[in-house]
Amino acid sequence: MELPAAFKTKYQQLLGDQADAFFASFDQPANSGFRVNPMRPVPDDLDLTDPVPYTKWGYYGKVSGHTLDHQSGAVYSQEPSAMFVGEVAHPSAGMRVLDLSAAPGGKTTHLSSFLQQTGLLVSNEIMPKRAKVLAENTERFGLSNTLVLNEDPVSIAKTFPAFFDQVLVDAPCSGEGMFRKDPDAISYWSADYPAACAKRQREILTEAVKTLKPGGELVYSTCTFAPEEDEQMISWLLETYPQFEVVPIEKTAGIIDAKPEWGNGDPSLKGAARLFPHLMRGEGHFVAKLKLNEAVSDVKKFHRQASNVSRDQSHLFEDFADEYLNVKVDSHQLMAFGDQLYVMPEGTPSLRKLKVVRPGLHLGTFKKNRFEPSYAMALALRPGQFKYETTISEDDWKQVVHGDTFTSDNLPVKKGWVRLFCNGQPVAFGKAVNHTVKNFFPKGLRFKAE
Repeated sequence: MELPAAFKTKYQQLLGDQADAFFASFDQPANSGFRVNPMRPVPDDLDLTDPVPYTKWGYYGKVSGHTLDHQSGAVYSQEPSAMFVGEVAHPSAGMRVLDLSAAPGGKTTHLSSFLQQTGLLVSNEIMPKRAKVLAENTERFGLSNTLVLNEDPVSIAKTFPAFFDQVLVDAPCSGEGMFRKDPDAISYWSADYPAACAKRQREILTEAVKTLKPGGELVYSTCTFAPEEDEQMISWLLETYPQFEVVPIEKTAGIIDAKPEWGNGDPSLKGAARLFPHLMRGEGHFVAKLKLNEAVSDVKKFHRQASNVSRDQSHLFEDFADEYLNVKVDSHQLMAFGDQLYVMPEGTPSLRKLKVVRPGLHLGTFKKNRFEPSYAMALALRPGQFKYETTISEDDWKQVVHGDTFTSDNLPVKKGWVRLFCNGQPVAFGKAVNHTVKNFFPKGLRFKAE
């Protein structure tokens, strides 16, 4: 790999006798990985012989997006070093968590694996197109406790002062740690680029800290080696906000202490973690965890987001729920966006003035005199929570994801909605008419299965 001359000079000076091994690592293949979804059965066909040592859900290897395992949300493809960020965060059940720069969704789905549909996970992305991808990935993973927003950090800070138990800032960065995985990242690197990124990171962190409640945790990560964006950023944070202290991170599998001498010399910086590709099986990353001992913002009283569902809409959904659901949906948590119905996570604060992409779990669509369930609901419900469920073959599944109708003699109802499973995984809703299953797999997601 042809690395920029200024990059090589910089890291020869910083790494000394390790520089040659560091540069040689760029000519090795990038590592691929995936995580299993703990809210799904583990697929039998996955190769789980090479686990990532620092997370119980991670494995080395590749998964295709055109397989049942991926479509059903049973697995999520993620670079192995990136998994360390979610593992460091490790939120507890019931927490309020903010993933501030969340697209495409790897960190959010990892955080959700710890939360297990409890608490509140606010997953935000400032770029509209990327926010849409983020929403699709949270849907595929079956998340019901997650709000997806398309906001800037300033608006987030104004809306959620001293609100969250944990905030993850996976900061936009110079991307040096991804050169091996994405060689195009080299083309926009320059000697001045890390400093420009650091300026933006300070702006993001200035807003992020305002959203933390006393005793809350800030997890900061980058996929770069640049000290300006790593140790020096944490040094700046500690100097600017003395309310913070570094929480030491447990290291394993070649992950090493951060380098205080690359920051302001504060020995507590050793608690942060550096992931170098010549020392471990993964791409370049930096992760720090800090505890806020005293709130930066004043704590305010939060008003719960009220339901806006009309009486007619409520009746249509109640009729559907009575006929098809084995689980109770709290009417106070229902929210309509036009003809689309969602159930908000419990304790959702007012969403007024926010750009909301997904205000919880998408339940479905109001049609004329009826309610039609969503693909998201089909993936999110636990087995048995829908009254009519059936197992289909892999050949039938291929027809479903391609958008085709199929026939079956194994339907639990002659006419009506049926939740379809394949190999133990929920895949979609279909509508039974005698022995025919009409296809309701979303048109924009259809594909030819492998």
